[in-house]
Amino acid sequence: MQNGRAIAVALVDDHPLFVRGLELLLPEVSGGQVTVVASTGDASAAASLVRRTVPDLVLVDLHMPAPGGVRAVGAIRRAAPRVRIVAMSGDEDPQPAIEALRAGAEGFLPKTSEVADLLQPLLAVLGGWSVLPAALLGTLLAPVRGIRPAPAELDEAERQLLQFIAAGATTTEIAVELHVSERTVKRLTATLLRKLRVSSRTEAAALAGSAGIL
Repeated sequence: MQNGRAIAVALVDDHPLFVRGLELLLPEVSGGQVTVVASTGDASAAASLVRRTVPDLVLVDLHMPAPGGVRAVGAIRRAAPRVRIVAMSGDEDPQPAIEALRAGAEGFLPKTSEVADLLQPLLAVLGGWSVLPAALLGTLLAPVRGIRPAPAELDEAERQLLQFIAAGATTTEIAVELHVSERTVKRLTATLLRKLRVSSRTEAAALAGSAGIL
């Protein structure tokens, strides 16, 4: 329940039988805690549906006709920043799910899930948690878990730059030490992060520590 009322769910899915199943079964398995207040099979209408019905949570099928589920997630997020969004798919390909998370979804659930098994994840998302199947979480963590840069992978200049980053040196401080411009340091740092397949200095420093490059 949300403030003493049933949790309002909107569905963005172009499979009528799946939608009808959720409309009938979500209230039943939740003991009336959850109700489906609106649905659309048109991804381009998702944002307007959410603005009109103001649900607590939106379930979005990722495999829909153009503009598609991922764009629907992004449109909903822009239209209603506070609504919780859970992406769904019957496909095992993790890439659409990852794109949906980047677009603003708080979680992902497979459409093969039993309706009764959806209740707790949906309540968790409403409680502020992100919900992902273990396999998808493993895919997301694999690049970080797998990176262990060996000395041979970095040249001497890259190792030196990584040492400065790991020591917490600023761009200005690194520029002074290397006798180059700050712009050059930024360019070299961006190249190094791409090589290490990380997105921030913090991640690069953690990898440096785990690999003994300090």
